[in-house]
Amino acid sequence: MFRSIRIDAVLIQAVIAGALSFAHLHDLAEAAGQTGWKAWAYPVSVDLLLVAVWRRLRTERSGLAWFWFLVALVASLGANIATAGLLDLDHVPAWLRILVAGWPALAFLGGTLLAHTPDPTPTPTSEPAPRPVPVVDRPAAPETGPEPTPAPEVSEVSAPESAPALLEAPAPAPAPAQVSVPAVPPALVDHARKVATEHRTRTGTDIDTATLRARLGVPEDLAGAIVAQLA
Repeated sequence: MFRSIRIDAVLIQAVIAGALSFAHLHDLAEAAGQTGWKAWAYPVSVDLLLVAVWRRLRTERSGLAWFWFLVALVASLGANIATAGLLDLDHVPAWLRILVAGWPALAFLGGTLLAHTPDPTPTPTSEPAPRPVPVVDRPAAPETGPEPTPAPEVSEVSAPESAPALLEAPAPAPAPAQVSVPAVPPALVDHARKVATEHRTRTGTDIDTATLRARLGVPEDLAGAIVAQLA
């Protein structure tokens, strides 16, 4: 199902005004000595300046935007009035030729200022972080030591006089500790025997446990077991 086409009167008026203003600006530029494509560039320049002003006025109503709006309006409205028979297009005055020739630079300056001038409206900043609520320290309760534990009440029970006294049995004597003798490898015994023989030959005395332990680098219990086997 096709949607019905609605004709907007304001849109039609905008098209008519734009077309007539475009043609009048072209005719005025051509009468001022701008021929060919240059005469068609002037109305485009005026319309672009109006668009830049309109976009700036949507965000802010500054004096800069209103100034360039009046400049573009005078250029468009002046061309409409000048081409309505009030000006002899065959004999354009010199001051008008100067204005037409200097218009491109003026329009470029206005467009640059409108596009690159920062917006004076302050941008909303992020909300400040909430301030922390100070925490009031409560006074700590005085530390008290542990409550003393009451001693258990000992009830004295008197033994009957007729009960015989119990004789304490003697504690058993501790069993003698068994000394474990480490096992000595035969190869270590042979090596120890060579060391003992060399010591007897050099000193004339049998080697003792400390010397044998130092020569072999073995623990004391193992050295004693080797000396026991060498005896």
